Amino acid sequence: MKVLLAFGTRPEAIKMGPLLKKLEASPRITPVVCVTAQHREMLDQVLNLFDIKPDFDLDIMRDGQGLGYITQAVLSGLSDVIGTCRPDRVLVQGDTTTTMAAALAAFYAKVPVGHVEAGLRTGNLMSPWPEEMNRKLTSGIADLHFAPTVQAQNNLLREGVAADRILVTGNTVIDALMYASERIDCDTALRQQLDERFPFLNAADAQGRRVILLTAHRRENLDGGLERIFTALSWIAERPDVSVVFPVHMNPKVREAARTLLNGRDNVHLIAPQEYLPFVYLMKRCHLIVSDSGGVQEEAPSLGKPVLVTRDTTERPEAVAAGTVELVGSSAEVIVKRVAHLLDDAEAHRTMSRATNPYGDGRASDRIVARLRNEELQ
Repeated sequence: MKVLLAFGTRPEAIKMGPLLKKLEASPRITPVVCVTAQHREMLDQVLNLFDIKPDFDLDIMRDGQGLGYITQAVLSGLSDVIGTCRPDRVLVQGDTTTTMAAALAAFYAKVPVGHVEAGLRTGNLMSPWPEEMNRKLTSGIADLHFAPTVQAQNNLLREGVAADRILVTGNTVIDALMYASERIDCDTALRQQLDERFPFLNAADAQGRRVILLTAHRRENLDGGLERIFTALSWIAERPDVSVVFPVHMNPKVREAARTLLNGRDNVHLIAPQEYLPFVYLMKRCHLIVSDSGGVQEEAPSLGKPVLVTRDTTERPEAVAAGTVELVGSSAEVIVKRVAHLLDDAEAHRTMSRATNPYGDGRASDRIVARLRNEELQ
C-alpha cells in the first residue's frame, strides 16, 4: 500500500512527523512524502528534526504569496506528483491551504483521502480564516477522518459523515511533543545547548521573574489585533516580576508591530522564530503562555502550562472545557487583566496547570497506522 503524505507548513510537519515514522516501520505500507513548502525555512527545521527526506518538493513559497497563488500551485504540483507516484491513498493534515488543495488534487485523480486532525470546527467561516473553510472542504473530500477528540467526531457526524469512516485517535501533536520533551529531558548535552541559547531564562530565574511566552501570527489579528496584543504585553512588562519572550514570526507585519511596541525593554526578549525542539524547551521553562496558535493550545496542557488565547473563537473547545485554555480575545485591557490574574492568584494558576489534556496519550499515530493497515487488508 503506497501512502502519499502531503504537507507544507511547520505545524503540519510537526504533526505528520511521528506518523511518518510509524508508517516507515509498518510492514506492507510504503510512505511517500511530498512537501509543498508553503512555508520554507520553518518547514525545513522540522524536516531536519524528524530526519524527513521528501521524495517530492514543490518549493512553492514566493514573496508576498496570496491564497490564490498557493492554491493553484499546490493543486497543479500535487496533480503531477500523484500522476507520477500513483499512490493508493493520500494523507493530509489539519487546515492549511496546502491541506485543502492537496485533497482536491487527490479527488481529481480519484485517489482516496485520509484527513489527520479531522472535525475541528468553530462554526464561523471567517474565524479562523481561511482555515475553517479549508477544514470543511477537506472533510467533504476525505473518506477517512482521523478525529483527535470525541467532540471533533461529533462535529463530523452532525455533518453527515458515516460513523465507520471516523476514528478517534487523539492528536499526533502530542506524539511529537512527547518525543521532543523526552529528548530535552534525557539528553544532557542538548539541554546545555538550549540553556546557553537562552541565557535570559536563567537570568529571569535569578531575578525572581516569571516568564511569559508570547506567540502571535494569525491573519485575523493582522488588522489591529496585533497592536492591541503587543500593547497589552508592553503594559505587563512594566511589572518587575515578569520577563516576556517572543519568538517573532517572519511575517513582516508581525515583525514591524513587535519592533514598534515591544522593543527596548530589558525584560522583553524578541528572538528569532524557533525550531520545534527549542520552542518546546521555551514552553517547558515558562510560567504561562499568551498565544493565538492552535498547536500551542494542544501542546501546553501536557506540559502543565496555562494558555491565554488571543482569539475570539477556537476550533479546540475541548481545552477550554477542560480548563487548560482561556479565550481572551485581543482587547489589551482584557489580556492584561487575565495575565495579572494568573500571575497574582497562585491557585488559579495551579488549577489551569493541573487540568487534564484532552488531546490524547501520545499514541495517535499508532491508531492511524492500524486503521490504514486494516483498510489495506480488506
